[in-house]
Amino acid sequence: MEQMEQIVDHVEARVRALGENEVSTNLIGEYVMEDLKDVDEISYIRFASVYRQFKDMSVFLKELQEIVEKANEPEDEAKK
Repeated sequence: MEQMEQIVDHVEARVRALGENEVSTNLIGEYVMEDLKDVDEISYIRFASVYRQFKDMSVFLKELQEIVEKANEPEDEAKK
């Protein structure tokens, strides 16, 4: 629950920092996905599969492959 609140707070801060009266839901969704990817890969995939409405298995597999590659990077490379 605490992690979820942190994600909400972080996304809200990023949106407010834009200084815009209106922000697209697409941008908010991308912010959420960025934070989820760093916190919980399974939650990220679940959110992304609904948010991006994967209609093609190859797109879904590409997302999974990117996560696997990131997880396998040496620690110094992952921090970049």
